[in-house]
Amino acid sequence: MQPSSGFNLISFKGKMKVLHLSWMVFFVSFFVWFNHAPLLGAIAGSLGITMAQVKTLLILNVALTIPARVVVGMLTDKFGPRIVYAALLITCSIPCFMFAKATTFEQAAIARFALGFIGAGFVVGIRMVSEWFPANELGIAEGIYGGWGNFGSAAAAMLLPIIALMFGGEDGWRYAVGLTGVLSVIFGVIWYLNVTDTPKGGTYFKPKKVGAMEVTSKGDFVLLLIMKIPMYGALALLTWKLSPTGANLISANFVLAVYAFLVLLYIYEVYKTFDVNGHIFKEPVPESHRYEFKQVAVLNILYFTTFGSELAVVSMLPLFFMDVFALDMVYAGILASAYAFMNLASRPGGGWISDKLGRRITLIVLTTGLAVGYFVMGLVDASWPLWLAVVAAMACSFFVQAGEGAVFAAVPLIKRRLTGQIAGMTGAYGNVGAVVYLTALSLVDYQTFFFIIAGSALLGLAALFFMKEPDGHITEVNEDGTVELISVT
Repeated sequence: MQPSSGFNLISFKGKMKVLHLSWMVFFVSFFVWFNHAPLLGAIAGSLGITMAQVKTLLILNVALTIPARVVVGMLTDKFGPRIVYAALLITCSIPCFMFAKATTFEQAAIARFALGFIGAGFVVGIRMVSEWFPANELGIAEGIYGGWGNFGSAAAAMLLPIIALMFGGEDGWRYAVGLTGVLSVIFGVIWYLNVTDTPKGGTYFKPKKVGAMEVTSKGDFVLLLIMKIPMYGALALLTWKLSPTGANLISANFVLAVYAFLVLLYIYEVYKTFDVNGHIFKEPVPESHRYEFKQVAVLNILYFTTFGSELAVVSMLPLFFMDVFALDMVYAGILASAYAFMNLASRPGGGWISDKLGRRITLIVLTTGLAVGYFVMGLVDASWPLWLAVVAAMACSFFVQAGEGAVFAAVPLIKRRLTGQIAGMTGAYGNVGAVVYLTALSLVDYQTFFFIIAGSALLGLAALFFMKEPDGHITEVNEDGTVELISVT
């Protein structure tokens, strides 16, 4: 049962209270996740690490989030967002404190890798918001959740260098990072004590089986297994980056062991997927209970480009401004935050436009703008006025983040009981994109990096030809066997 209509942004009651608490805990998760980016100069000097090792930390920061978002999506569908988000925030404070106390590159790398798990928190809130808002308000609600929460990375870029300077000394960055871990614990407790998974009288629909995503046709079964491959490919790419031919952080034998493990893990996932969906090979799923997995696949590809590029650019933009325009750490961090600053309006704007004009046409327009925006960013060099480079970054970020809002305006409209898993997979594709783009950055110059993102956006445009506008109802079955229709129009 959805709560009544009426969208009052200044209210802190009912569904609006849940929305505001959702974006707040998401804000904190991103504040923690990107607490290293604006402090990389100080961190590198304190630990005595090279620029190659700095770029390795950037990649490690987004790597674990790929499988984490899938796992957390399943846990959310099974146990509910209230307990999962609280546990995630509190648990992830541990690697945050570990990073703050690191004295070697190896210690920092392990902590940074583990801290990537907090990036999975995003998918928890997507399910929570979808439970509390009707379809005609879902785009703007998810946009506010994603946009205002995503601003945590911008807040980190603006505030953490200042906090580090306030503490002063060589260890100022450590206190700044540690402070974010304290916030993570506090907001984990606040969240748990103040939310419920559904409105009063609502039903929290859970998947029939846990361990793999449900599909409803043989073709979708094959497509699901195909769409899993890039996630394993991204983890293999990360392993290669850490190998002796890359950052030389792990041995050649360990690399081979990881590759073998990834192959075996994929084989096991094929088995689990068949275990959950084997019934579709015996008898067809009734038409009213089907959903089209190709909708998920299209949104995965779009999020690869939108959120994947945002993660990569947020991580490297302070360094970009420092290197290209010879700026100091604090000034570069503040200017770089302009890119993520647009999240406050652009991601909610993308969701709102999607509510009004339709999911598919909105995504076509925004993906086109994204491609043009990154092409312009690729033209930026030291001959540009600094203000114009900042304007270009902000204009590009509008299309990127509005596109993210439009993607997740569609995600909850596919299959309610699988929303966490769908959001997890789509969100994981964002991290796959980040690993691919950051790996490209380690191999090419800044300009080529932006051109690569612009080119990849064309794949998203092509995928949109296969997307259908959500229409009608989602059919779900209550525990007592009664059927509930949930409007997606």
